[in-house]
Amino acid sequence: MLLRSGFYTGNAEVPLPMAKTKAQPNTAQINELLYQALETEIGGQAVYKQAIECAEQPDFKEEMQKYLSETEDHERILKEVFERVGLDPETDSPGRQVIKAKADSLVQAMQMALEGGGKSMAQLVAAESVVEAESKDHQNWELIGELAKQMDGDLSEALQEAYDQVEEEEDQHLYHTMGWARELWLDSLGLPAVIPPPEEEKNVTTMIGASRARQQREEML
Repeated sequence: MLLRSGFYTGNAEVPLPMAKTKAQPNTAQINELLYQALETEIGGQAVYKQAIECAEQPDFKEEMQKYLSETEDHERILKEVFERVGLDPETDSPGRQVIKAKADSLVQAMQMALEGGGKSMAQLVAAESVVEAESKDHQNWELIGELAKQMDGDLSEALQEAYDQVEEEEDQHLYHTMGWARELWLDSLGLPAVIPPPEEEKNVTTMIGASRARQQREEML
């Protein structure tokens, strides 16, 4: 005997598998994500430039210079996406204004540390500021990657191509700078520190890799 919600086995009704329904895209919010992602890359460059001014440790300064160059490239890649999907990179939005305000506040925090505590203090604030900026940046690109998988057509293709170019560098920016912030703080406390940090030495690009690198730091001291 067939049942409306499943099929009959003789003893009990077994539910039929539910058909997967594709999510309906929220076009306005997709655009907002892309506007915020672009503003994050623009603001990130200001954060990196100030971090370079605050850097005292040569390897840390070199890393910040490298990430600045890559962030400039990420802005270019996003603008290419905008051109392909018909978005105006100059369009403002409430979300963009928030992102800009956050970047400005991080730059101001580093300037305050530099003026009030000198480079030793400013370098720590710089590392922490980059971690904050890159946390948002990393999330943006994770969401862009998810969009690329869920969407169809030109938008999906444009997002996927951009994501493939940027993903690994974004992972490095976040996880490596988290390691720098930790090790620079330990060094400032007079405790054994691994510089450059294990995350950079192991070239980690995943959260699991970053965790393993931290676990191995004792062997690197």
